[in-house]
Amino acid sequence: MSQKFETVIGLEVHLQLKTATKIFCACANQFGEQPNSLTCPVCLGLPGTLPVLNRQVLEYGIKVGLALGCEINPFIKFDRKNYYYPDLPKAYQISQYDFPVAKNGFVMIPKEKGEQKKIRINRAHLEEDAGKLTHDAVGTLVDYNRTGTPLLEIVTEADLRSPQEAYDYLQVLKLALQYLNVSDCDMEKGSLRCDANVSIRPMGETKLGTKSEIKNMNSFKAVKAALEYEVIRHTQVIMSGEKIVQETRLWDDNKQTTFSMRSKEEAHDYRYFPDPDLVPFVVDQQKIEEIRNSLPESPFKKLERFKQQYKLNEYDATILVQDQNVAAFFEECVMIFSDAKKVANWLNGAVLQELNDRKIPITQIKITPVALAELIKNVEDGVVSNLAGKEVLKDMLDTGKTASQIINEKGLAQVSDQSALTAVVDEIIKDNPKAVTEFKSGKENIIGFLVGQAMKKTQGKANPKMIGEIIKRRIVDA
Repeated sequence: MSQKFETVIGLEVHLQLKTATKIFCACANQFGEQPNSLTCPVCLGLPGTLPVLNRQVLEYGIKVGLALGCEINPFIKFDRKNYYYPDLPKAYQISQYDFPVAKNGFVMIPKEKGEQKKIRINRAHLEEDAGKLTHDAVGTLVDYNRTGTPLLEIVTEADLRSPQEAYDYLQVLKLALQYLNVSDCDMEKGSLRCDANVSIRPMGETKLGTKSEIKNMNSFKAVKAALEYEVIRHTQVIMSGEKIVQETRLWDDNKQTTFSMRSKEEAHDYRYFPDPDLVPFVVDQQKIEEIRNSLPESPFKKLERFKQQYKLNEYDATILVQDQNVAAFFEECVMIFSDAKKVANWLNGAVLQELNDRKIPITQIKITPVALAELIKNVEDGVVSNLAGKEVLKDMLDTGKTASQIINEKGLAQVSDQSALTAVVDEIIKDNPKAVTEFKSGKENIIGFLVGQAMKKTQGKANPKMIGEIIKRRIVDA
């Protein structure tokens, strides 16, 4: 029998905080500017300069800690993490070592059959980001714009047992962070980065195996793929009788493989010591409670509320809460058009499809919740068909006009006049004797074909429900 192994994973998430300025200086905290244009003597660590803590960075750190169920450490102290690398102009990084701003939190991730698993958070500490290196065939370029960008590093315990659990944790964490509005969480911009520690051990063993740390993953999908690769590699190495070497490895997304960056022997001794330029201080408990009271409703509480208050199913509610602005738009619509299920269907279907096609968030569309509610009501009242309603939606997004304006301008209103529709039905029955015979013989699904013919004849303007009823009545009466 082959030996079975258990996977053990811990994650380190580096979250860039979206404050107006950097963590210890007044340089703008922006992405995509000209290289080395957002720097100053402070973030470059020039002699004689002194860092000053950005108050909002601290408040954001506390806010995230509270949202993740952490204990907040009121004693704030910063330390120097010493190492040399070309993107670190001071040759040290200001971070937090023995007194992180938050510790002992947790995140709940989904399991099978509606169950959840608790993933413990060891700590969340504030620090400054390093610069960015760009490598090409000519050499290496250094951009110090990112130097001093405020980071919050969120470190889990080794509670994750599969690459899928790691993926689920990152999805849940990102959603929780987005609701706090402290970061754009954009992995492409580097606003959210993840390092993963992975090892395996014989099933039933409690001692941790030798780990690998994986870096350079630019998506949650890449994190999952890199972990899957490492689990297979670890298993193959151990089964072949060799030993795992503790090392840092990089992920090659093109080749879908990891490769060695540095071994344990090359690891740095960071020689932490308190930063002499930043005086320790204590945050008043009243301030912490003030931040706690300012926390928005979490996406997970909102999910449960949507299911209870609006009687939505798990699927509809889950899609809505993925974006807090979509969720807010939904609730405003329901205040006007009370059928929550129908509003959810429109938002989760046609509206989100249009947003994806146009690559814009719901905050940038030209229609309001009032306007969407009016469109839904027009469809439900039979003024326009569902298909025509979707075309109206596109025009509303393009022009900002109301549904009624577009329906009137384009003559899209459904024909619901009994006599007019009866005349159309009589023509359809006359032109399709075979279908009529099949309907009479019991093939009731042929009614869909006849309704389709009527819709084609009226250029989609006939009320399909009324058409169907009239067809049945006219055939039976014939």
